[in-house]
Amino acid sequence: MEDVLAVHARPHDPRRPVVCMDEKPYRLLAAARDPIPAAPGHDRREDSEYVRHGTCSIFVWVEPLRGRRRVDARPQRTKTDWARQVHHLLTHDYPDAETVVLVMDNLNTHTIGSLYETFDPATAFDLAQRLEIHHTPRHGSWLNIAEIELSALTGQCLHRRITDLDTLNIELAAWQHTTNADQRQVDWQFTTADARIKLRHLYPKR
Repeated sequence: MEDVLAVHARPHDPRRPVVCMDEKPYRLLAAARDPIPAAPGHDRREDSEYVRHGTCSIFVWVEPLRGRRRVDARPQRTKTDWARQVHHLLTHDYPDAETVVLVMDNLNTHTIGSLYETFDPATAFDLAQRLEIHHTPRHGSWLNIAEIELSALTGQCLHRRITDLDTLNIELAAWQHTTNADQRQVDWQFTTADARIKLRHLYPKR
């Protein structure tokens, strides 16, 4: 916990940006019956019954101090999916950064080994050398700012039925563009000093 809090307290450094990532499963749903359009005095009405069109995984990448986000939906969330997302992060999002400081949970796909399972050894090594990874502790996902952004994304963009992956990615791109244009930064205020007072029950008793 204190390791992640120390990362959040670092000043902005373009050469070593701090990026938080998280992912969530998402169900693609279609209406079983055509909705009734809105009319004067009546909201749009939609039947509670739906048709499942499969699932996918939404990846979110957030640089809190810059107010920058990237979201992308993929059919799966395998080791290869995560590795390709990291490749995009390092070669497209931050090609000039010396190191990307990456905060994420310790899901079994979120490892350097995933890079080696996806790319040739030389490419995997080069990618790994540009990562400084900090895992949130077990039961400590609230320390991941990307989880907060996923909550905002869910309320602002995913509160309705979306039928297919292409439409979902169009909606995600629109949310990303609007949110990045606002340059809404994340003002993380919970510090290590706060943790040692408010969460002292987590520390060893002496």
